[in-house]
Amino acid sequence: MRFRHPDGSTVHLAYCTNVHPAETLDGVLAQLRDHCEPVRRRLGRDRLGIGLWLARDAAHALVTDPSALRGLRTELEHRGLEVVTLNGFPYEGFGAEEVKYRVYQPDWADPERLAHTTDLARVLAQLLPDDVTEGSISTLPLAWRTAYDQERATAAHTALTTLAERLDALHELTGRSLRIGLEPEPGCTVETTRDALAPLTAIGHDRIGICVDTCHLATSFEDPHTALDALAQARVPIVKSQLSAALHAEHPHLPEVRAALAAFDEPRFLHQTRTLTAAGLRGTDDLGEALAGDALPDASPWRAHFHVPLHAAPAAPLTSTLPVLRAALTRLVGGPHPLTHHLEVETYTWQALPPELRPRARAQLADGIATELTLARDLLTDLGLKELP
Repeated sequence: MRFRHPDGSTVHLAYCTNVHPAETLDGVLAQLRDHCEPVRRRLGRDRLGIGLWLARDAAHALVTDPSALRGLRTELEHRGLEVVTLNGFPYEGFGAEEVKYRVYQPDWADPERLAHTTDLARVLAQLLPDDVTEGSISTLPLAWRTAYDQERATAAHTALTTLAERLDALHELTGRSLRIGLEPEPGCTVETTRDALAPLTAIGHDRIGICVDTCHLATSFEDPHTALDALAQARVPIVKSQLSAALHAEHPHLPEVRAALAAFDEPRFLHQTRTLTAAGLRGTDDLGEALAGDALPDASPWRAHFHVPLHAAPAAPLTSTLPVLRAALTRLVGGPHPLTHHLEVETYTWQALPPELRPRARAQLADGIATELTLARDLLTDLGLKELP
């Protein structure tokens, strides 16, 4: 979906396809047919943006077979879909029964991460619509915090610098300008937008910036205006923003609140949990750990890294951090000029919701995604953007 900002520029809205796990190119093509096109039809649009997730095997197949890449582009056009952004965070196995810490491997100190992201950039340069010259890719925020020493930090810095040089060369070759955004996430080396300032200013290249995920922002109790102002002051480019909402518990000391939270403690994804105390941010790596005994102080609200559907906050006594998303979006695109032109709804946890809240059929999932996109569209038009055909 495209929107005209009052300054005349185009803002793109997509939804991320990591909600439809697929590891191969055939799986990606099936996604377009079975999920993405039905969502577009529900919205009544001739064109729908998708934030494509390409696992390692799918990306490798595309970059080594020009005919396969042409076939994917043709299929996108046939189904009324367009791609201006990729989710390059998960490397592979995102549809596994247990993902947890695996999603952070390989990290930016490993050569495989650079090779994979280079492949993604080459693919995206060929998938961009004819009238679009700028693309974005979100990626791992360097590494998970453990086993990340100075040697690995140096290797990661070198890899990102090499990537920037490759993106410069790709721009010269194709005329397509691509940028990469580190996506701060709780528990990682770069957990907050503040953590991103030092490594990104050290790299000092406008092709390497940040992806602001509003669920992660909220989970770490960052104020959107303070965070985005700091990025602007440091001249760190906001490559894209992922529109998502975290799980919020106002009174985690109450037994009924803990019982409600326990329903979201599932085995597939990591649900980092945080609380803001007088001594600063405290947290656990997973929701179950927070619920076990006194691992996390419970005198103040808790927030958990669980991407809840934008339009459907959990039932009381829980809620979501949709207000943080609203505040961030106002700052991102509500001013005289957009701070980013790429927005992506990223609720990948539909099948990880408590059983009674999960979509029971493909059609229900399409309905839910379409409703999320409708909410995001309404937020944008309320800010003065005009939806384009």
